[in-house]
Amino acid sequence: MEITLNVNDKTCIKCSKCVRVCPAVIFTQDTSGGKIGLQNVPTCISCGHCVAVCPTSSITHSEYPEETIHKIDTSVLPTPEQLMLLCKTRRSNRAFSTKQIPEEILQQILEAAHRAPTASNQQQVEFTLITDPDKLRQITEFTLGVFSTIVSRLENPLLKFFLKPLLPALYGYLPAFDRLVKEYDKGNDLILRKATAVILIHTPEKSRFGSADANLAYQNGSLMAESLGVSQFYTGFVCAAIKQDKKNRLVELLGIKGSIQAGMALGIPAFRYSNYIDRKEIKVNRL
Repeated sequence: MEITLNVNDKTCIKCSKCVRVCPAVIFTQDTSGGKIGLQNVPTCISCGHCVAVCPTSSITHSEYPEETIHKIDTSVLPTPEQLMLLCKTRRSNRAFSTKQIPEEILQQILEAAHRAPTASNQQQVEFTLITDPDKLRQITEFTLGVFSTIVSRLENPLLKFFLKPLLPALYGYLPAFDRLVKEYDKGNDLILRKATAVILIHTPEKSRFGSADANLAYQNGSLMAESLGVSQFYTGFVCAAIKQDKKNRLVELLGIKGSIQAGMALGIPAFRYSNYIDRKEIKVNRL
């Protein structure tokens, strides 16, 4: 789609903010206080920085009609102290109740995740929300099936002799894999922990920055969930199994187009944490 971009010379105050924020260097200004010009408009990535920064609404962009642009009331933004407290209190709480998460809350979490930045503003991140108990069970059983196959291969006497010296870290996980399977046989799901919802975050298979984009989305969604009183954790076991499964069975099972890059298991907490604790001392290399 061809992009159209214009600057209203009558209302433009020539503040140069659009020039300074445009990543594609489309806006020009030859002298301080001079007229704002345009160049190489087809290279625009439609990030929206220009229309978002313009104090007089003098920029019109075909991708951002007037109804998509909203004034920011900075007075209602969380304070630095509030945001830091949210970061400190966010934990991976795996103790879920049986209550269902209200749909409007799930949509808020998805919207927050969707708002995360993406490389070159490609916005190729998509989400699959799973609340069907049967589908949730299939995710767990897929994950355990992959781990069981790995364990069988690594415990093969012919392979173990050669692989164990080469893959000591992987062999260190075998007791954990074995425990996951045995606990599930007892009715204890240690993969999704009885989560009532899972959000899988995926991107097109050939997306160069798909993993980074998806995990930025996860972080946004994670903090929103925390602010809404919803417990969540990163589906690390599921994502690890996906990477090991060359047949892409989970993608096919759920009808997902693309590659699953991240996932979040969610539930209403059975209880909330009363305290937050300090982390190890921060390590910063200053150059």
